[in-house]
Amino acid sequence: MSWWRKREGPPAGDDAVTDPNLPVIRLEHVSKIYKGEGAEVTHALDDVTVDIRRGEYVSVSGPSGCGKTTFLAVLALLDTPSSGRYWLNGRATDQLSASERARVRNLDVGLIFQSFNLLGDMTVYENVEYPLTLRGVPAAERRARVDAALDRVGLTPRAKQRPGSLSGGHQQLVAVARAITGRPAILLADEPTGNLDSKSGEALMQMFGELHAGGATVCLATHDPRWVTQAQRHLYLFDGRLVDRPEPDP
Repeated sequence: MSWWRKREGPPAGDDAVTDPNLPVIRLEHVSKIYKGEGAEVTHALDDVTVDIRRGEYVSVSGPSGCGKTTFLAVLALLDTPSSGRYWLNGRATDQLSASERARVRNLDVGLIFQSFNLLGDMTVYENVEYPLTLRGVPAAERRARVDAALDRVGLTPRAKQRPGSLSGGHQQLVAVARAITGRPAILLADEPTGNLDSKSGEALMQMFGELHAGGATVCLATHDPRWVTQAQRHLYLFDGRLVDRPEPDP
């Protein structure tokens, strides 16, 4: 696949090759608490313990407000647990400095947000290229990667447009292209088809399957039963806790 090639070398922030038998992600008794006014407390995550092994394809679902987005934010090092511990590539993330956390996000993790997080003063092409520029990837390689990613999501004709002139679905695809152009070892996605029509959603499902087949660890939050079917393993969150998936009514 010309648009995707698994990155060589050890994970960022680790001087030694990580033991391949260790899970790439390990959460032990992780809770995330948000305090409101007065005595109000929200348990976004409540005593979550889970391993995700290298190369797994995992879906996470549950009702709105169950903690899916917080779960992905913790995995992406965008948020920190209130209690418990999180190991990424065998390293305790609470021992990482701010710069090390940023480096891991930039090199090892591809993120697809519901809110896109595109830069409005940059073109589509520049948004996709920007993370590679931060990494110091040479110009010729940046151009090849960005061209391939935009072609894969069907946005080559819109490369010179700015995000504000695009539909929500097209902005979602820009975010996907930006995530995959870095060839991440771990891909995290929050409702990746939420703004897409059925045809684009099917194409994105195929793309995630190709990423997984190429060696990436994929974890996505979704309400879409098609993603649950495609994933190797399913996690179900309810009120911030991992629970057994309820059986459908007869």
